[in-house]
Amino acid sequence: MMLTDLTLGAALAGLERRDFSSVEITQAHLDAIEALNPRLNAFITVTGEQALESARAADAARGRGAAGLLAGAPIAIKDLFCTEGVRTTAASRILGDFVPPYESTVTSQLKRDGAVFLGKTNLDEFAMGSSNMTSAFGAVENPWKRHGDDTALVPGGSSGGSASAVAARLALAATGTDTGGSIRQPAAFCGIAGIKPTYGRCSRWGVVAFASSLDQAGPMARTVEDCAILLRSMAGFDPKDSTSVDRAVPDYAKACGRSLKGMRIGIPAEYHSAGMPAEIEAMWQQGTDWLRDAGCEIVNVSLPHTKYGLATYYIVAPAECSSNLARYDGVRFGERVEGSNLGELYELSRAAGFGAEVKRRIMIGTYVLSSGYYDAYYLRAQKVRSLILRDFTEAFGKVDALLTPTAPSAAFAQGEKMDDPVTMYLNDIFTVPASMAGIPGISVPAGLDSNGLPLGLQLLGRPFDEEGLFALGWALEKAAGFTTLPAIRAGVAS
Repeated sequence: MMLTDLTLGAALAGLERRDFSSVEITQAHLDAIEALNPRLNAFITVTGEQALESARAADAARGRGAAGLLAGAPIAIKDLFCTEGVRTTAASRILGDFVPPYESTVTSQLKRDGAVFLGKTNLDEFAMGSSNMTSAFGAVENPWKRHGDDTALVPGGSSGGSASAVAARLALAATGTDTGGSIRQPAAFCGIAGIKPTYGRCSRWGVVAFASSLDQAGPMARTVEDCAILLRSMAGFDPKDSTSVDRAVPDYAKACGRSLKGMRIGIPAEYHSAGMPAEIEAMWQQGTDWLRDAGCEIVNVSLPHTKYGLATYYIVAPAECSSNLARYDGVRFGERVEGSNLGELYELSRAAGFGAEVKRRIMIGTYVLSSGYYDAYYLRAQKVRSLILRDFTEAFGKVDALLTPTAPSAAFAQGEKMDDPVTMYLNDIFTVPASMAGIPGISVPAGLDSNGLPLGLQLLGRPFDEEGLFALGWALEKAAGFTTLPAIRAGVAS
């Protein structure tokens, strides 16, 4: 087996046994990036020399018996996390040359535990998108292909670069962020696992903000157990983030393999959306059967306000983005275009620095926050958001978790849906409600569609019950036996 084919857990075990060194496995991934990134465009910035330096330090730490949880494991970092001394762009021209003088809390914790950073992965600009087509640094390609068709497919968004890199064996695992499904949807499109933890579980300090009441960091990896290992390092209280929750971080990996007997799994009626492909429905039913066979009781539940989730999300998220992105004015951050006065400098800098999708969301957000419309749109959306959370709270009084599809389709081709933003927004229809409620959700690869593309199943849990999701996700993963590999991956194609 090639070193790039190892899971994160297997790689850490191999490093512990001294089967190979961190320098060797890091170099194997850097070689894979050099071969495949020109096509996949999964990385915006590759930090090869720093990675090898970190790998040598990790090998030395193991030699001293002082290895951390992730010592020597090469992983990728979504280019939304500020990394000290390394360019952090948020995939936007306006931050194209921004080099932070500080480290985000999440990446600080990963470094504390010995992880090796291979580089910064591509994303939709400021994490706004469901296809990874809006990056100022070009689109990311999904390493999967339809049967007999070489058409370039999207990896999903916004964490599409992280998903593509992990699926193509360019990194053992990666960080992502999820505002409305940006970890779970690309995980499903690329045939990997990804979890959005409970809001407040991981610090947002040092993460470039999109919509502050929704943004949450989380791990993406090839197995559920790998996500559990990575989340243990990423999670934890941070006094620098006022929304961070002070709760002990469990050893999530111990939940993998736990008995499911007696657990009650809810099937929400409202997720049977009109026009959903039959193969998505069939996959959902298969997942239900797998959990029943594992000892779970299946219960039909209702989430009546779910149908308002997408509409309210596209009021709340743009409103918060229009406020957060006001700081990019050509004076304090990033690209500057000189004007004849200060107002013109602002206008020209923002016009040149932001892409079309970011401008669209800023305009929507500015409109819904404007005088006379705040109560009609933003305030009302927040009230509906409370009703969505109430639905989940009542459902979790009857069941331990919910099972749904992750996305309404498999990966689509680059360029498809780009002329219709509303159709594009529908990609998040199954993931957005959990984001609005702040509850955790995990996507697990569960099968293939008729074109040979991966499909994901989503599990939603009670706040801070990530352990329950890892136990259920692990069982789904074992039952699915998902072993098909993408067409483009390290050592196979370029």
